[in-house]
Amino acid sequence: MFRQVKQAFKSPRFLIGFTIFVSLLLAAIIYPLITPFTALNFYSRQSFTPPGRYVNIQDVVESRHRVYLLIDVEENRVANVLTDADAERMIEFLEAHHGFTPGYLSIEDEVALIDAWLENYDPENRIQGMTRAAHNENVRFNQRLTVALNEGVIIAFRNEYGELEEDTRTQFASRHFVNVNDVVNVVHFPLGTDNFGRDVLTQLLAAVLVSLRLGLIAGLIATTIGLTLGLVSGYVGGFVDDGILFITNLFTVIPGFILMILISSALSPDARGVNLVAIIIGITAWPWTCRSVRSQVLSLRNRDHVNLSKLSGRSMPKIIVNDILPYVASYVVMAFILQISGAILSEAMLSMLGLGPSTTEVATLGLMMSWAQQFSAMQAGAWWAFIPVILGIAAITFSLNLMNTGLDQIFNPQLREG
Repeated sequence: MFRQVKQAFKSPRFLIGFTIFVSLLLAAIIYPLITPFTALNFYSRQSFTPPGRYVNIQDVVESRHRVYLLIDVEENRVANVLTDADAERMIEFLEAHHGFTPGYLSIEDEVALIDAWLENYDPENRIQGMTRAAHNENVRFNQRLTVALNEGVIIAFRNEYGELEEDTRTQFASRHFVNVNDVVNVVHFPLGTDNFGRDVLTQLLAAVLVSLRLGLIAGLIATTIGLTLGLVSGYVGGFVDDGILFITNLFTVIPGFILMILISSALSPDARGVNLVAIIIGITAWPWTCRSVRSQVLSLRNRDHVNLSKLSGRSMPKIIVNDILPYVASYVVMAFILQISGAILSEAMLSMLGLGPSTTEVATLGLMMSWAQQFSAMQAGAWWAFIPVILGIAAITFSLNLMNTGLDQIFNPQLREG
């Protein structure tokens, strides 16, 4: 056994798959220990928040640790507001309604263009013949440009008569900066938040562990049922073999995914927990393992060492466990790996149909995809709510299948590379 394990780690495919799988597993275990977030708690406003670092505005205003940096603030701010499309619209407006000669203004000379706009544009004056939408767009752009050119902000307060007064003691200039490290409330969402304001990265890594647990439970159940029935059917033969083969063929004819849908839909949402869904997947995914093990046992039951055990008076369970099982153990390990991968994919498909685990305490990869679909993440352009989940499912299944391929090359003589 130790020799086979050493051989497995000499296989490049197995090693790459194992590295990817262990990396995901370690990230899912370690990250929750160092992050301030928990998987399903609400932290931001209830809408999709893009990835980024967020600073509390009030804490920035009240911060006393200020740094003055000599950079061209206005140029950066204007460049962020004034796009090429805006500049072209400004030129068209000034040429059409304020008599500027075509070609006099250009996008390259932003200073002259902005000066001409500020001197001639009046947001209160609606040009005759201009649509309301175009007028409102110009007004909004003018507001953005005015704010960008503003040299500072003065905080106002209400006096005892309810009138707004400027607090000249608290004035923030355009070159006034705050060190982010000095701000009390700073939040970093590497993958943004979902529609409920929950941190996607924390949720994703927690879901990886839950989905792996589901896959392990389902894989154990499916492999145990398939292995047991395959061993008994292949070794005993006769009417026992016919009966098991009939049941196996019955499950094979009816697609396993259809059975999962029927069983899941028959259960109430409150009853569909992670473990129950894993059991449903497990009891519908065993037939192909059973058929494969049976075919292996049929070729082993008449070998010399098995016949010798029969002549020595060993019982059937001992012969199966001691003389047959070791020869199919390597295949069972590979089947178990594939069962885990298949169970994770099956849960994702069930969840997308609304028949997966029904829980508000933990997340699975399938549930995250279902939530992204329900709350229109794709339509909203919130890629961070579903793309990382798809990549997570792909990484897990790819690593497991790569490990299985590497093991197959070792245990199957016909596939060994010379």
